Amino acid sequence: MTNITKKTSPTISGNQGLKLEEQLIFEQDNPGISGVDFPAVDLSKNHLGGLLSNRRIGLPGLSEPQIMRHYTRLSQKNYAIDAGIFPLGSCTMKHNPRLNEKMARLPGLGDIHPFQPFETIQGALTVIYQLADWLRQLTGMAAVAMPPAAGAHGELCGMMAIRAALDHRGEKRPRVLVPESAHGTNPATAAACGFQVDPIPANAKGTIDLAAFQAKLAPDVAAIMITNPNTCGLFETEIVQIAKDIHKIGGYLYCDGANFNAIVGRVRPGDLGIDCMHINLHKTFSTPHGGGGPGSGPVVLAQSLASFAPVPYIELRAGQYQLVENAKGTNSLGRLKAFHGQMGMFIRALTYILSHGADGLWQVSGDAVLNANYIRACLEKTMSPAFSGTCMHEALFSDNFLADTGVTTLDFAKALIDEGFHPMTVYFPLVVHGAMLVEPTETESLASLDQFIASMEGLAQIAKKQESLDSFKNAPIFTPRRRLDETTAARNPILKWSDQQKTAKSDAT
Repeated sequence: MTNITKKTSPTISGNQGLKLEEQLIFEQDNPGISGVDFPAVDLSKNHLGGLLSNRRIGLPGLSEPQIMRHYTRLSQKNYAIDAGIFPLGSCTMKHNPRLNEKMARLPGLGDIHPFQPFETIQGALTVIYQLADWLRQLTGMAAVAMPPAAGAHGELCGMMAIRAALDHRGEKRPRVLVPESAHGTNPATAAACGFQVDPIPANAKGTIDLAAFQAKLAPDVAAIMITNPNTCGLFETEIVQIAKDIHKIGGYLYCDGANFNAIVGRVRPGDLGIDCMHINLHKTFSTPHGGGGPGSGPVVLAQSLASFAPVPYIELRAGQYQLVENAKGTNSLGRLKAFHGQMGMFIRALTYILSHGADGLWQVSGDAVLNANYIRACLEKTMSPAFSGTCMHEALFSDNFLADTGVTTLDFAKALIDEGFHPMTVYFPLVVHGAMLVEPTETESLASLDQFIASMEGLAQIAKKQESLDSFKNAPIFTPRRRLDETTAARNPILKWSDQQKTAKSDAT
């Protein structure tokens, strides 16, 4: 039993019912123990080409049951969309249908290799081609680049296409306009492509200040990067005018499509005047997100940028699908990665699309918006909606309702963990003080929404009455570990089990 367990656990074992206490995997180290029996090795000869190691490589010695129990217990400490509502705003943590997983593991799809001859992977190429066609139709765009490996990679692709188009025109336009309501990766991507980032403020409604945008238009502006719906959970209603204005000076409109889940099947971005947009398959079409990834970020391009799309792309030639590397009549920006995108994500996304059909996708976005507005309407009297009126796929609250309570946004989020919920996104977007951004997605039932709302409302009322302030400051209380010093953990992470820690463990046991 470690010193930590003795201090925090009310039980002898350190376990609390089914909440099991366990030492770190390196603390369980028993030199010489292995879950596998290895044959004896003749150490009289050097088999390492002159490289000798006279010390242990640092991996813990564990039996097979220890290893299995360790990873099983880790999985039980994780919160997941399979366990409950995952209300991370601006991240769209959708349910991943098991049908998707079954299709991704089909023989002939799950076990193919990118170096196989084209004639042996026609089924896989068909999947990519059909998915690309759906993405073109849903967005109203002329072309689609499938290789980008994630959303940020898709942003990079889109901005590289814009830079390639400007280079083709022989123009040097250094400035890119980025609204304060855009995703944080947008200015980083623009800077990575060599552009100067010029911010645009939001207006009182939470959308782009049109007058401020128009005042910054000049011949040196390459593009504007808009997230629509934006990170305030609002649709940029003046986007058509913005598109006309940016095109009038010869610039381009890039759209961050991370929030496409709110409008898929209802709005075609191409009809709004958008020149290119990345799509997070893991946000809109249910492929695994984050640690369950990898992600996938195809980019759709209007006719204005279609010829600058990266290679390879798929064409049907003489009855056979081919990966085209050098297309005549184009000005491709070249390759973005070694192979043609994330095959497993393509299969999952196409499965999701075909399962729903066009009418089902129309309902998906409608239900997502309905769920968010239900949360907003139920909590508007108890909490503080950041902006008036209806929202899109996520409801945004400020910390005004916590004024003079001594409770912060972080305290509130940590207390929500004790209620059995993963916290919403906090302190983002930056345009709202103490922001709490809630995105329920379309798959949550009325019962799960009501349970979440009741917990949010109850915590808000407790905070306002200034009851049990310690329960907020000490939250979470019922988790396997208490609140971390997140600043220290980020600045001074312990990434290796050191001899000093081993000694400290020995002294504490």
